[in-house]
Amino acid sequence: MALIKSLRGHTPQWGKDCFIAENATLIGDIIMGDQCSIWYQAVVRGDVNSIRIGNKVNIQDGAVIHCTYNKSQTIIADNVSIGHNAIVHGCEIHSNVLVGMGSIIMDHAIVEEYTIIAAGAVVPAHTRCESGHIYAGVPARKIKALPEELKTGEIQRIANNYVLYASWFSE
Repeated sequence: MALIKSLRGHTPQWGKDCFIAENATLIGDIIMGDQCSIWYQAVVRGDVNSIRIGNKVNIQDGAVIHCTYNKSQTIIADNVSIGHNAIVHGCEIHSNVLVGMGSIIMDHAIVEEYTIIAAGAVVPAHTRCESGHIYAGVPARKIKALPEELKTGEIQRIANNYVLYASWFSE
C-alpha cells in the first residue's frame, strides 16, 4: 500500500479513477483531480507548501514533486505527463505539457500549455517556457516550435495511455 501521510493538518486528497502505486509516497497538502496516476517510487511531498494537481495527470516512476517552504507551491494543470525520474519543484505547469524523463523544473518557473520539456533538460528558476515550443538542454532553451502532430501525437497520446495503463491495475 502506498505511503499516504497526513502532516500539519493536511491529508492528501484525490478524485475519481486515480491509481497510486503501492510504493508511491504522498505527504501533506496535496489536492489531485480525477484520472491521475502516481507511479512506482514517485514522491509527491506537500510538507512545506501546497501541491495542486489537475485532472488526467500522470507522475511516472521515480519522479519527485515538491515545493519551497513559504516561497513556492507547485501547480500542475490538466493533461500533464511527468516523465520517469523528473523533478518538478515549486513551479507552475499549465495544461497539455509533457515533462521529459530526468528533466528538472525549478522554483517559480512557468511552463505554458502545449510545451514539451525534453528529457534531461533543466529549466532554471524564474524561467517562462512559451506555449507551443520544445525546450531542451542545460539550461533549457527554446529549440523549436512544437509541430501540430506532437500536440496530439505525443502530449495527448501519452496522457491518454497513462489513463489506460492505470485502468489495468483496477481489474
